[in-house]
Amino acid sequence: MKPIKIMLILAFMYLMSGNLIAQSDHDTHQPSGHQQASEATHVAADGHHGSDEGEHHSLHLDGSKVNLFWVIPFIGILLSIAILPLIAPHFWHHHYGKVSFFWGSLFIILFGAYYGTNMAAFYLAEVYLGEFIPFIVLLLTLFTVAGGVQLTGTLRGSPMVNTIILLIGTLLASWMGTTGAAMLLIRPLIRANAWRNKKVHIIVFFIFLVANIGGSLTPLGDPPLFLGFLKGVSFFWTTTHMLVPMIFVSVILLILFFILDTYFYKKEGSPPDDGVREPLGMKGKANLLLLPLVVIAVLISGVWHPDATNHNDWAIYAWNTCLMTKGVFAQVVLLLIITIVSWKITPASVRHGNGFTWEPILEVGKLFATIFITMVPPIAILRAGSDGALKFIIDMVKNPTTGEYVNSMFFWATGILSSFLDNAPTYVVFFNTAGGDANILMHTFPQTLLAISAGAVFMGANTYIGNAPNFMVKSIAEENKIDMPSFFGYMIWSVGILVPIFIITTFIFF
Repeated sequence: MKPIKIMLILAFMYLMSGNLIAQSDHDTHQPSGHQQASEATHVAADGHHGSDEGEHHSLHLDGSKVNLFWVIPFIGILLSIAILPLIAPHFWHHHYGKVSFFWGSLFIILFGAYYGTNMAAFYLAEVYLGEFIPFIVLLLTLFTVAGGVQLTGTLRGSPMVNTIILLIGTLLASWMGTTGAAMLLIRPLIRANAWRNKKVHIIVFFIFLVANIGGSLTPLGDPPLFLGFLKGVSFFWTTTHMLVPMIFVSVILLILFFILDTYFYKKEGSPPDDGVREPLGMKGKANLLLLPLVVIAVLISGVWHPDATNHNDWAIYAWNTCLMTKGVFAQVVLLLIITIVSWKITPASVRHGNGFTWEPILEVGKLFATIFITMVPPIAILRAGSDGALKFIIDMVKNPTTGEYVNSMFFWATGILSSFLDNAPTYVVFFNTAGGDANILMHTFPQTLLAISAGAVFMGANTYIGNAPNFMVKSIAEENKIDMPSFFGYMIWSVGILVPIFIITTFIFF
């Protein structure tokens, strides 16, 4: 991988050279500070096709002029994730990073050739500095901290025990994030069921509940709700309005899981019993004290709003655009410090007992690095609304005759797109489609805001890439010799179980 890393660095340096300093002097349009802070990469403004110099337009893509051709690299990486593990598992296991790099570099080369190297350099800087680095550092921190907590003692994976673990994880997810709850509990759950042959369903339901639906109640639970909080949605609005739908979906899933797990459990026979009963305990407790610090670090990026009129108040500023706010920069630094502290204070024996390796976070990092950059065109198209190539999706959420919002379509449009795109910018797209005023949405159109919020959070469970912890849980399970379903195999589970529940949810709530 070293040659590839060197090529990537050289390519980035080439794109950046002569552009970063020069562009700072250009009199380009500057998006508002609030847009810069919370919607970094995907703000749709006037863009252009042309040379790198002499133009005085925003470097952000004009989504109304973006052809669907530019979605091909994004589809390419998704199909690679879905198909290559099936047809060439050995190749994929050893070379998935190279495949990801191929699609990412192909996109950047074509994008730079068409829109100019300056715009390509701009998006590389904006996506990776403003979005990917905060994203992957947060995952790294939670992965490291949670991986330093080891549950000890005799814990047999019975239907009741498994259901209780899923319930605890669902309750924790809204307060420590879906990633934090998932990383904390996935290893104890796997160890408790190590003796069982049929356990794929346990991991699948864990992804449904802990990695997604459990994060419905606060802005801390899932990134789209945090973006809503930044845009003015009250912290506890989601708690009061999402509570009943979340309980409804969670209870159905927990009941279904208990029935299904009981069925497989009875076929397994009795768990092995060596007569030894060790009391439940926990090692690495100091890491639990670090988890609240992670929450504080995330909140800093949301409450620290620099002066949008003064670029000196931004941490990284170029092309007349904020690439990273001081709040986000502080978040990244604090999270890295927490990661290092966790690694230093955790005995190696604890991580060894957890079967801790870096492979799951490396896999997420390599794949999502490409997903983030290739996602720029489809998000720009969506942001163009009725002027974009995907206008039929945007037009579905409003009654063409009366102009009234169709809440059921907001739920499904937000949800389906969140299954394949990053649910955070998808949430923002439909939030803005519904007017973009948090106060009006909360008080005049609460069901519309509820539909957007529920769609973004609930349907992240539909695919492995719908939410980052989904893929991490899958990777950890496979490390522990659990033969997880393929991309499409997982979707058979989600379509068969979740979609009917979401249909019922639509009729009841939207």
